[in-house]
Amino acid sequence: MQKIPDNIIDFHVHLFPDRLFDAVWEYFSSVYKLDIIHRLYYRQCVDYLRQRGVSPIVYSNYAHREGIAPGLNAWNLRILDEIDDLYCFAAFHPGDEHALDMARKVLKHPKVLGFKLQLLVQNIYPDDERLFPLYELVIENSKRILFHVGTGPIGTKYVGVHNFKRLLKRYSDLPANIAHMGGFEYWDFFDLLKEHDNIYFDTAWSFLPSASLVCDLTPDFLERHKNRILYGSDFPNLIYPREEEIDYLKDLDLSAEFYTRVFRENGTDLIQSHMDKQL
Repeated sequence: MQKIPDNIIDFHVHLFPDRLFDAVWEYFSSVYKLDIIHRLYYRQCVDYLRQRGVSPIVYSNYAHREGIAPGLNAWNLRILDEIDDLYCFAAFHPGDEHALDMARKVLKHPKVLGFKLQLLVQNIYPDDERLFPLYELVIENSKRILFHVGTGPIGTKYVGVHNFKRLLKRYSDLPANIAHMGGFEYWDFFDLLKEHDNIYFDTAWSFLPSASLVCDLTPDFLERHKNRILYGSDFPNLIYPREEEIDYLKDLDLSAEFYTRVFRENGTDLIQSHMDKQL
């Protein structure tokens, strides 16, 4: 079994204000019938991960309906100033009045890496024309979009690689992180790397045998694409011990470089590139 670096970067954490966390966990329980095992509020989440060698932490939150993003982003900017070595994909909803003005303001913060679009929950297609000004703003400011656009662990008509390909026809160079390794269409999403250089994938919810959620990309394929994979946990919104996914990846016994790249260096490079472009 290979070792992972002593200090790792988690590129897929969720942090919300406490009352919104309560609502998210209730939604998981009542709608998805999934019980979250790490019910920790944002300061507790940061402490828990720090104690386990995670730093920096890259988190996101999302606006599940209109009117949520402004308050969420005001909170995001406060905790980014409060907590060291914390970075954020901020919230955006195209239905908000003055949504783009808010986005411009939020993007000025150096620790905001871009925006999270949770298409499954927001009921928005990735190529919704209302999002085009956001994409152009993100590109202009050398930021990124974190997309939940795969069909797993749950799918709707708004997600899927066919929808995402329509977007890439218009914005072929859009800097994008694809959550959950593009599950369940892993092979089709990774095939996009042949023509699109600005795409990365995170591992959240993709290597969980106890939940019957295991990415079917072969070990040699993962090895070849190690420069495009970021470790992400989805912490604290987990129905399994956080260590399960890490242990599964370690058990694949890939190269030492794979674990260094996925658990540390790819994330470091993205953050450093981002910071360099803000100067």
